[in-house]
Amino acid sequence: MKQIMVIKPYFFEGMDTWAFDDWDVELMHEPFVEGVPEMIDDFVKDIPNAKKGFKLLFSGSPFPGYQRVLEKLRPEFEGCWYRDSSNGLEGWLCPAMFRYFKDAPDRIYLKAEKLK
Repeated sequence: MKQIMVIKPYFFEGMDTWAFDDWDVELMHEPFVEGVPEMIDDFVKDIPNAKKGFKLLFSGSPFPGYQRVLEKLRPEFEGCWYRDSSNGLEGWLCPAMFRYFKDAPDRIYLKAEKLK
């Protein structure tokens, strides 16, 4: 498995939420739900035109330049609830996270960048 993964979330008007595509793990228009859209809104508020897409780097281990940390709270419905340590927002990551992680990590380290 990769140590640092990258997806490019975008605001999917058809579902009125944030989503992403990742052909490598066979996901298309995969929506973020249950609190995660609000977490993303807060995270990318300073990235111009983020709703058209941005780059999200994430890992179960710290990496140089990470900006946020999600802390695992509890499993539920084959996914897991996480809290953003910077603002206390909580969100549920669905079972699609297991396309990237063997087990739900205790912490997920994040970095958001504008698309070039």
